[in-house]
Amino acid sequence: MASNITELKSTLFVAPVISTLLRYLSILLLKLIGWRAVNQVPLLNKCLVIGAPHTSNWDFVLFLLFGFKMRYNTRWLGKDTLFRFPIRGLMIRLGGIPVDRSKSNNVVEQMADYFNSVDELSVIIAPEGTRDKTVGWKTGFYHIAIAANVPIVLGYVDSSTKSIGFGPVFYPTGDIEADLEKIQAFYADKKGLIPDNY
Repeated sequence: MASNITELKSTLFVAPVISTLLRYLSILLLKLIGWRAVNQVPLLNKCLVIGAPHTSNWDFVLFLLFGFKMRYNTRWLGKDTLFRFPIRGLMIRLGGIPVDRSKSNNVVEQMADYFNSVDELSVIIAPEGTRDKTVGWKTGFYHIAIAANVPIVLGYVDSSTKSIGFGPVFYPTGDIEADLEKIQAFYADKKGLIPDNY
């Protein structure tokens, strides 16, 4: 994973002409499909954003449209199989950071080191770790936030209101059980695109 971090110097979210074109295209597409982007981008230099509920591949598309519309330069963690030829370069330019789940890569330490090496960084992580139904959330996102000393922004997709946006900013205390209970309470009324997978 470390070598992939060095590839994140520039994304399409900040490409001068392309980002403007993609912003207007995203506004149009969101309007055509009846979805709305809500709340403003949090004014934080560094943060970890939860992307939940993650129940469909379309969540990813909605978050990209949201990012372009809001001019939100962000990164996201994804399984390395999403970064195969011939789309690897595009996925990197869309902010992707490939993670090889078959190996012990110490992603928490590497991401914390990366946060500490830059002045500005936002990273989106789906805490379920998959779009399929799971018993509970993986806690890697929480450990990254603690290790990097960054707040957690509660980002969401809600099919019941056809909205995508940001909820509150949460500052982890180190009491993982209590903090997860508070964080997950925010998502109690949020419906994924495939609710049965949540």
